[in-house]
Amino acid sequence: MKRYIPFFLILIILSLTFLFPSVDFKDSGHPNFNTGDIAWMLMSTALVLIMTPGLAFFYGGMVNKKNVISTMLQSIVCMVIITVMWGIFGFSLAFGDSFYGIIGNPSTFFMMKGMLGNATWKAAPTIPLLLFAMYQLKFAIITPALITGAFAERIRFNSYIIFLVLFSIFIFSPLAHCTWHPDGILAKFGVLDFAGGTVVHMSAGWAALASALYLKRRTEANHAPARITYVMIGTGLLWFGWFGFNAGSAFGANALAVTALATSTTASAAAGVTWIFFDMLLGRKPSAMGTCIGAVVGLVAITPAAGFVSVPHSMAIGIISAVVSNLVVEWRTRTSIDDTLDVFPCHGVGGMVGMLLTGVFASQQVNHGNTTGNGLFFGETHLFIVQLVALVCVSIFAFFGSLLLLKITDMISPLRVSAEEEEQGLDLSQHGEKL
Repeated sequence: MKRYIPFFLILIILSLTFLFPSVDFKDSGHPNFNTGDIAWMLMSTALVLIMTPGLAFFYGGMVNKKNVISTMLQSIVCMVIITVMWGIFGFSLAFGDSFYGIIGNPSTFFMMKGMLGNATWKAAPTIPLLLFAMYQLKFAIITPALITGAFAERIRFNSYIIFLVLFSIFIFSPLAHCTWHPDGILAKFGVLDFAGGTVVHMSAGWAALASALYLKRRTEANHAPARITYVMIGTGLLWFGWFGFNAGSAFGANALAVTALATSTTASAAAGVTWIFFDMLLGRKPSAMGTCIGAVVGLVAITPAAGFVSVPHSMAIGIISAVVSNLVVEWRTRTSIDDTLDVFPCHGVGGMVGMLLTGVFASQQVNHGNTTGNGLFFGETHLFIVQLVALVCVSIFAFFGSLLLLKITDMISPLRVSAEEEEQGLDLSQHGEKL
């Protein structure tokens, strides 16, 4: 009976497409559309999407050869499932009319209604609303994909699908609404998160830690990476796509986008070289894996700050985040926590460091839209306190919320593969495929 349920859901979706064609045309007068902004945001939307295949390569190269396909598919499947959800009700949950600043009304943009014509989003008045929705979709896609590195090589694929759906609804959507909707409680509190420090990286990082603790350790001790070259390809795709992730969050082809692109570049480079040199300081050889991980950590850390800090301070963020994450990775290896690909030390901790350092280095000279204030470096304390409070609240919500969703998923469908399936490898046991 269980095998009929997924296709039955597809038939329901097919029925909805006939019942809600969403062909209503909204005429709001003379739109302020800017063709340059539209062109840049179309490009940014494509850039952010390519990050998910990049993440698939990044994670896929780190696991055992018998789990490469499964690990990569866990990222790719987010592209199809989250997109369908987003078109039906996901965008409404994140950006619909606000319920007490916590979640959006699922009926506001149900089945993408109201997207035709001159409709725009308040924070992006020069591009069509549909383009804004498609851009934000790409953030919704990659966030649950980031978590997969924590439970790689031991999760049942069917159960993973259930979890990513629940995570998108109950963790990602509320955080996106609270942080990026003008009526969201974190937005009103004055939290600065330019491109996803809380919404993407902290939520995924804390969910990853919860997943590693809940699923416990793998039975196999051999953790040899299958293809370090895949990791390097993935790093290149992630860095390339991250320009859309950060610079695109300016929502236009403007000076702020240039700033975000520049700070993203320099933070990533500074973190990459710092990771190498810090490894050498600790007596390790400079490695390709370390360089790639360091560069990604820098991109994670600069994400919340990209449009609020100067280029020199972006390098400081990259250096500090690389050292802190490196130390947390080292600490994690001495514990019983089996976060397979160190998602929490890199994305969770990197995101938290970035959020705090936004409260240190943010300058209203860089972004005049920053009404919360300057950072600690400029002698003001209010912004730093706001960032710290948000960090604590988001951490508690994402960690314990994810634990609850893991338990619910486990009750619906067991999360952990059997010892025999784990030994055989998830490529064969879950998908009937192999390299």
